[in-house]
Amino acid sequence: MAAAVSSEHFDNLQLLLKAPSKDAVRDVCVQSHRTTSQRLVETTAETLNVTAAQAAQLVHSLHVLSHHVLCYSLGSPEQILHLFPDSFHSSLKNLITKILLENSPTWRTEALSDQVSLPQLKDLDWRVDMVTGSDSVSRMSVPTCLVQLKIEDPCPSAGLDPVSLLTVELSRESLDTILDGLGRIRDQLSVVAGK
Repeated sequence: MAAAVSSEHFDNLQLLLKAPSKDAVRDVCVQSHRTTSQRLVETTAETLNVTAAQAAQLVHSLHVLSHHVLCYSLGSPEQILHLFPDSFHSSLKNLITKILLENSPTWRTEALSDQVSLPQLKDLDWRVDMVTGSDSVSRMSVPTCLVQLKIEDPCPSAGLDPVSLLTVELSRESLDTILDGLGRIRDQLSVVAGK
């Protein structure tokens, strides 16, 4: 969850009134969403002609505000403007709101793409084979199913290919068990989707 936006955060945002231009305000707002790095703090302090401590508080406050807007899916000007205290500078309030609304879709997409998620099945191939040679007579002439799964890992380990192939050999009994389980999953999904 995003941290709550407090009156102290809005007091810090008033420092943006010292910005030389709207573009300077926009740059600080956009950059503070992604990081609160020391370099950004130094650049902000120089641009606004404030101390490094004030710039750090401002960057942190902008970071909290932008994450609050994303976390609570505030998508209209009214929803964002409602966060600001009545005494907040009107033009600055409108500018910050405009910047947040312009950048929210991009930030939301970035946040979703950065999420850790489970590997996803991309393709499935199968074939039935007949075992013609084996060290066990009981396995001779027994049909088996070879299932090849193509899996994509959205968060692969460093240096590893995000797409991997997994081939599984299944006996008729194993295949029956899997198909029965998949049938139950399909039925449950249908019930949930129907509600």
